[in-house]
Amino acid sequence: MTETQTTAKGRKPSHNIFFVTGEGDNAKWTEIGAAWQHQDGSGYSITCTALPLQGRIVMRRRKERKPVEGA
Repeated sequence: MTETQTTAKGRKPSHNIFFVTGEGDNAKWTEIGAAWQHQDGSGYSITCTALPLQGRIVMRRRKERKPVEGA
């Protein structure tokens, strides 16, 4: 998913979806999708670019990224 990906309604995703292998400091996180919270707050619409057969899938709230100065 790209930082600027939006739905047809123009909303940015509220969460990122990751495939995680390993544990602790050795864990490898690979972004595989995004999630948009439903307007009523009771669920999510999820879009994935990959769907692993094994391992963990983790959904994390997106953090606001500060713009890079001079960019």
